[in-house]
This record gives sequence, C-alpha cells and structure tokens, in this order.
Amino acid sequence: MGKQSIRESVWDELEAEGIARFPFPPHDRIPNFAGATEAAERLADTEEWTSAETVKSNPDAPQLPVRRRALRAGKTVYVAVPRLTDEQAFRALDPERITAGEDGSIDEATTISGIDEYGEPVGPDELPPVDLIVSGSVAVSESGTRIGKGEGYSDLEFAVLSELGAVDDSTTVATTVHERQVREELPDPDSHDVPLDLVVTPERTIRPSASPKRPRGIDWPLLSADRIDEIPVLQQLRP
Repeated sequence: MGKQSIRESVWDELEAEGIARFPFPPHDRIPNFAGATEAAERLADTEEWTSAETVKSNPDAPQLPVRRRALRAGKTVYVAVPRLTDEQAFRALDPERITAGEDGSIDEATTISGIDEYGEPVGPDELPPVDLIVSGSVAVSESGTRIGKGEGYSDLEFAVLSELGAVDDSTTVATTVHERQVREELPDPDSHDVPLDLVVTPERTIRPSASPKRPRGIDWPLLSADRIDEIPVLQQLRP
C-alpha cells in the first residue's frame, strides 16, 4: 500500500470510529484525535521531555496540548511559519513573557492564530540548538517511520535546521498520535524522511530500537526551482 492510500485509510478510520476531533474533516491534515491531551501528558513523563529546554513543535491541533504543556514547564517553543514563507521563518513562544501577561494567555498563545500574535519572529540562523522536535503525523510505525500529510514541510524544516546546526543526532524527534495511527508496516522511508525516536499514544510510549539514519542538511536535488523560489530561507542557504 502506498503512502497516500495509508493516509486515506487512517483518515477514514478516525472519522468512521468517532476518534477524530475538531477541526473536521480529518482528511488532508494532521488529524486531531481523542486522547491528544493524555498523549501529551505521557510525553511529558519521558526523560527526553524533562531534559529539554527548547522544543520545536508543529502548529497543528493534536499537538496543542504539547505546546501548552511545554510553556507551562518553562520551555521555549519554536513553531515554523506555514510553508516557511517568511524570511523570519519561525515564531518563538517565550514562557516568561507569555506567563507575565493576562491569565489564560498560554492557552491563547499556543493556538494557530495565537502563535502569530504572541510569537516573536525569529530567523532560522537565530535559533538556538533544539533539544526536542515534536512532529504531527498521519501514520507511524513502531520502527520509527512517519508519514505526514504529504507536503514534506516537516522534513524540510528539519533539513533547514540541520543545515544551520540547530539539530543533530542528539536531538530527539517525537510524535503524539492515536493508537489507530500506529501501523504494523509502512513503506520504506525515503532518504529525506526524518525517523522518530519517540512515538507516544494515550496508552503507551514506543521507543524504536533501530531507527533509520536521519538525513543531514538539505538534499538540494530533491527541491524544484519553484519551491526554492517560494521559500526565502532556501534562497539564503542555496549553494
């Protein structure tokens, strides 16, 4: 079964079984799911989470509890601008600045709209080393393979950060998903796919024993001229 067929299968199953949560429908997105808060709590029980000071998270709904938990734990959260279309391609959520505001500001700051309002624009070369990356997923395997929604931006963000030295082999890459998103077999990952170190569901924490080698830097031959022209940071980094 190809990647897109697996995506469709997961989306259909989450919707048909009442697992999907707002926004609807779950299709063509990183799907929100019942138990996302419990999965975030389980992630927060890991040693990797406890030791992390900087967290880079996707902006999607199922990882909203992760972003809130991180800020409440005093961690700085970085979120990429959708499609990396801004020269300052990331937003930094500073827990000290946000918690100094009105009550409930953490809840507001971690929403998709609040990230722009509360986040400080940061250029890719201004990012400090990232301790923990939390990615959204459509499907994952126990061996650490991840399938996203198909646009490739999560892997591209990792490649950009790797190129700049903000992530390396010591950076933990995690995801939170529903058990129904964990599949026994997925297609072999491509060379640019970033493997997972932690897969966390509401019920369990999976640590892949032999994750594939993670990519290093940007694989320029895979990028079209149009994509490079659309993304300022790629224009800056292009050899």
